[in-house]
Amino acid sequence: MKEIFLTLGLTAGFFSQAKEIHDSVLIPKELSPIFFNDCDACGCAAGNGSSGFESLLNPQFIGVKYFAQHYRAKENLFVNNLTQDQYFNTLQLWGKIPVAKNISVYASIPFQFHNKKTLQGDIRIDGIGDANVMGIYQLLNSKDSSHQLNGGLGVKIPIGRFDEKGITGVNPSFQLGTGSWDYQMVLNYKFQKDKLAVLLNTDYTLKTENNKHYRFGNQWNYAAAGFYKLWKNESGILSGKFGMQGEVYDWNRQFGEIMPKTAGSALYGKLGFEASYKKFSLGSEVMLPAYTNLAGGDIEAKSRFSIFLNVGI
Repeated sequence: MKEIFLTLGLTAGFFSQAKEIHDSVLIPKELSPIFFNDCDACGCAAGNGSSGFESLLNPQFIGVKYFAQHYRAKENLFVNNLTQDQYFNTLQLWGKIPVAKNISVYASIPFQFHNKKTLQGDIRIDGIGDANVMGIYQLLNSKDSSHQLNGGLGVKIPIGRFDEKGITGVNPSFQLGTGSWDYQMVLNYKFQKDKLAVLLNTDYTLKTENNKHYRFGNQWNYAAAGFYKLWKNESGILSGKFGMQGEVYDWNRQFGEIMPKTAGSALYGKLGFEASYKKFSLGSEVMLPAYTNLAGGDIEAKSRFSIFLNVGI
């Protein structure tokens, strides 16, 4: 399976450059799905968690995004029920700049503030998370722009703090950062006709061992989303979006040994909107799990919510 994921990923980028289509402005001419799921197993705390794939309505921008996740986990080994609520929150500054024909660069830096409710009281961590830099290349763009294929490669820079004590809990991803350099590969396809557009995305993250000899499991994400133009005038656009998103996590390892109950998978349904007015773009999304099997059933995915505001530059 890993060979398949690596093949899919050899082109990675979470966006494509964007130019507006005036006869069908549901999504920009060169789609910008900018941020793929840089989550770590069972919590997405150690990376810049993403609600999925956004299509930004500006070809170059700077913006802010808030992303919230809710999980429920076992309190300890002696409790059968999932009683511990865990909340992962990310406030992220991001930007995307075209640097040459068919090539753009994306970068982001998050501020994380997470907390979990335990029998001994609430535990909270906050601080800067790991930064991301990614290059995106447009592989294909049909003459009428109805078909687009984009790929790219990225790296996650270990700026966030990694706490070795945190890996002993039910969710080892209750962290600000992984402490490791991780490498990201993404492939994105878009089909657009009239008021409807469809996005297919897949990405794979190769994670390395940090200086504490801990390695989070590699991660594969996939998503499909539909966009429908609801309203448009000369200055603005409003579109609705709906779809699904899946995540598959490999085992975490310490000193090369597999850590039990760290692999898993989840599938979400999602619903949201995107709107633009002149240089401003706004989007929001809600995700609910259709299937969750994380940490051998010791962690259950609940809900996710995101909202972003971008300004064209």
